Parts: sequence; C-alpha cells; structure tokens
Amino acid sequence: MSGRIAWWQPELGNEERERVLQVLASNYINDGDVTEEFTRAIAKLVDAKFAVGVTSGTAAIYLALVALEIGRGDEVIVPDMTFIATANAVSMTGATPVLVDVDPGTLNISVAAIDAAITPKTKAVVPVHVSGRAADMETILSICANRGVAVVEDAAEALCSMHKDRYLGTFGRAGCFSFSPNKVITTGQGGVVVTGDEAIFHRLRELKDQGRPVRGSGGADTHDSIGFNFKLTNLQAAVGLGQLMKLSGRLERIRQTYRIYRDELAGVNGIRVFPFKIDRGEQPQWIDALAERRDELDTFLAKNGAGSRRFWFPLHTQKPYRRDHSEFPNSTRLGKQAIWLPSAFQMADGDVKTVCHLIKKFYSA
Repeated sequence: MSGRIAWWQPELGNEERERVLQVLASNYINDGDVTEEFTRAIAKLVDAKFAVGVTSGTAAIYLALVALEIGRGDEVIVPDMTFIATANAVSMTGATPVLVDVDPGTLNISVAAIDAAITPKTKAVVPVHVSGRAADMETILSICANRGVAVVEDAAEALCSMHKDRYLGTFGRAGCFSFSPNKVITTGQGGVVVTGDEAIFHRLRELKDQGRPVRGSGGADTHDSIGFNFKLTNLQAAVGLGQLMKLSGRLERIRQTYRIYRDELAGVNGIRVFPFKIDRGEQPQWIDALAERRDELDTFLAKNGAGSRRFWFPLHTQKPYRRDHSEFPNSTRLGKQAIWLPSAFQMADGDVKTVCHLIKKFYSA
C-alpha cells in the first residue's frame, strides 16, 4: 500500500463492474436469478444445504429468529461484546435480548454465562464468532439441546472460518453472514442466512418477500403468510459474485498478516494478539489484540500513518441496553483494551512489519 496504512478498505474492480452492467442490460434489477446464483455460491462455499439472500446481516439474524417463531415474551441470549446489531435484531422480533459476559481468552460468548442465564423464557442463543474466531460451539450446542433452546450463529465476521472441519455458520439452526463494506467481500449492504433445515429455508423465503412462497409478479400473487421486504437485489448480488472471484487471495493475505503480527509481537510487553487456529481452518476477518493504554496506542498509530479500530463499547454501556458493570466483569475490563490492528487485504508484508515496528516503538518508550 502506498501512503497511509488503512485499518480496512473495500476494493471493487472490473469483475464487479462487468457483472453490474450485465444486470443493467437485462433490465431486471430486483431480487432474481443473479441473487439466486450468489446465494447458491455462498451455500456451496460454506457447505450449507440452503441459503437465502437478504438486505443485511442484521436482517439475516432477525429473519432467522422469526423463522423459529421467536417473538414477544421470549428471551434470546447474546454476548455483551458484539456490534449492537446482534441485540437490535433480537429487539426487532419483540423478544428481549439477554446480555451475558464473554470469555476473556477469546472475547466470544461465555458458555458458563449462557448456562446461568437460561430461563423458561429463553428460546435462542446467538453466539458471535468475534473476528472469525470460533465460539465454543460443542458446549453451546450441548447446553442448548439439553434445555430446548435454538442456536442461531452470528457469523458476520466468520465467512470461510472453520471449526473442527466444519464451517462456522453451519452448526446452529441457522447461520447469518454480512456483506457490509468492512467484510472480506461486500455487496455494499447485504446478508445471507444459511440453514440445513428445509422448512426454515422455505419460511425465510416467505419472510423476506412479503409472505410469498415463490417469487411473484406483484399482482395476482398468493401470500400464504405475513412477510416483509428484505430482498437482496440482482445489482448487489452481481457485486458479490465479482467479489467472490478474489476471495481466496484475500483470505490468504489476512492469514499472512496474522502470522506476521503473531510472530513479530510475541513477547512485546503491553500487547497480546488474540490467537487464531489457522492451521485448523480458522480464518481471521480482522486481527485483534488486547493492548495496555489502548487509546494512546490508537492515537499513536494514527499519527504515524497506520489506522486501527477500537472495539465496540460493551452493549451494557449503551443506552438501549444499559446494565450494571458488575454483571459483566470481563467485557467491562477488556472492552477498554481490545483493538483491531490494521488488517486490510491490500497490505503487503512490509506494511504489517511497519505497524509492528510502530507498536514496539510505542511500548518501548
């Protein structure tokens, strides 16, 4: 990269442009055959039976929960450290998001906290695979199966990340992916729900298209149930198909970026890079770390031409979901230290080493 080292930046090229022009030439820019091609490609990519394209990752979680008949009076457990969209998707259903603390070793949802939070009203758990690092799915699935609770994975940051030879997003009743601009492939906005359950698949198709079991004309259509408008358009899907052509190279670049951070920053006092099991198929979306004097480090990197991003504020500190710090000791403590290091797939090895040099300089001062 020339000039400033970005934390992240999307990249579009000729492949996307040509596919969008083909959609424009077809004069059909709504949800159609190109959307179906894109969603089938995502299903094949993660070895899922079914996939449905929707307007966003948030909509994906919302519709997955609605497909499971979760609504008013129900409770859904979500981690305290996640983008607020996870909890907002639960709120959209009318159910109550129940926040629980995270595992300090991974920043993923704590399985002990899940077990303690389940009540007779609990209908689902939404584990988030933070930065592409797998939550403890075996334990989560076991706890939930024993208590009659569904699992819907927020895999927005985990496209192509594997756990025990299986893709994240395919462990629960449904898995939800995001293609917003800060993901490894983007459609601008957009999401996909994957599932192995054919009944959920058909319900999702109805829910995202005004209750129609099949695509209609807008006129004399049969609407078998209440649905909404959460369609992913051919235009967006065309961009996604162009992005998929570059996916493998981007994923390897991010893995290499992780390797350099891991090796270069090992033993540097003041910062700890979170581990990824890349030799077992885990795929980083971004590289994250715990950093002492996190805010000062962020400012120092910015002044020296390297972007980074501070982690989300824990959900319990946000006004809509305010709770007491004492209920979330891990997220309260670690939220002030967590940072995403520059992870853009445009980086070269030299860019990563430059960032490492700056971090070492900061902590040696």
